[in-house]
Amino acid sequence: MATAGAQSEPQVQDRYGRSAAGLKVPKHPTWCPGCGNYAIWGAIKLGLEGTKYPKEKTVICYDVGCSGNMADFNAYYGFHSLHGRALPAAVGTKLANHELKILVVIGDGGCYGEGGTHFLNLMRGNHDICILVHDNHRYSLTTGQMSPTTDKGIKTKSTPEGSIEEPMNPMAIAISNHATFIAREFAGNIPKLGSRITEGLNHVGFSLIDVLQPCPVFNPAQSYDWYREHMIQLEDEGHDPSDRLKAWKQATRSDKLPIGLFVKEEKPAYHQQVSELATGPLVNKNIASVDLASLVKDFQ
Repeated sequence: MATAGAQSEPQVQDRYGRSAAGLKVPKHPTWCPGCGNYAIWGAIKLGLEGTKYPKEKTVICYDVGCSGNMADFNAYYGFHSLHGRALPAAVGTKLANHELKILVVIGDGGCYGEGGTHFLNLMRGNHDICILVHDNHRYSLTTGQMSPTTDKGIKTKSTPEGSIEEPMNPMAIAISNHATFIAREFAGNIPKLGSRITEGLNHVGFSLIDVLQPCPVFNPAQSYDWYREHMIQLEDEGHDPSDRLKAWKQATRSDKLPIGLFVKEEKPAYHQQVSELATGPLVNKNIASVDLASLVKDFQ
């Protein structure tokens, strides 16, 4: 019982009217109940903590969509991009200060659709960023249109007669296109996903973690139980992540959804091969004596 004159602590509620007393943040993301984003959010916290890297030297680049909704709910430096543009923003941040660890939070639409060209070309350069793709096979923020990973024949709001297009296979593309860390995990296994995020962030080079994420509102057919029935662990298959050919065969199988580490390769990252960065990050360079007059004159 409160004592006389004492002020009661204000009760914070989320969008569904549930008490949020005791939470460390006054507001929560506005995801639907049961959304896989909640689990991914928790795994990101575990993954970042697992790196043991200074918080002030970690940056998260967010894309547009349901995944980007967490931009205001992580206590890290961040950049909220336009749709599909979190990838170039992440690379620009890394090249400006290559001492930073960069995590990209993006959906299957933003990464494989609007950001598809960036996705293809950044892995070729082995840019040192870790991409965490929330792959729910839909554009769910705009109420469930088909995305690049939606299966052929599936009816959505944008394909009422069923999708005509074949789905993109991001794992096979990444394996064929020189990415050096390629993994797929399940949002329903927070500890496993968290440790994989740590591993991806600590890898020097292009890291892709495709996360199978249930969307109970706009993609109820692929539920948590559905994924558990269809997934198979690569480690149970005795897979060797140094063998790209076997990884590609696993990525293209039709009987099961393999999850785990497909490929891991050690080779120089992009920033390690840029001569201008050999003496230190660009942000530390003194440009006070740089004369840009001649360059400006060319554009006058």
